[in-house]
Amino acid sequence: MKRVYRSRTDKMIFGICGGIGEAYGIDPNLIRIVVVFLDLATAVLPVIVTYIVARLLLPPAKG
Repeated sequence: MKRVYRSRTDKMIFGICGGIGEAYGIDPNLIRIVVVFLDLATAVLPVIVTYIVARLLLPPAKG
């Protein structure tokens, strides 16, 4: 099982999308586009709450 961390180098706000991209080998910009689409499709609030919870639960990358 892969461990997901917040990225220290590839971040725009908290490094959540960058960390997911690094863990699974996906371009973080693609993840950001999906997050924006989900944001618009779900009336913003659920995605923002999920993003803040992820910020609180995911540790920063080591090193």
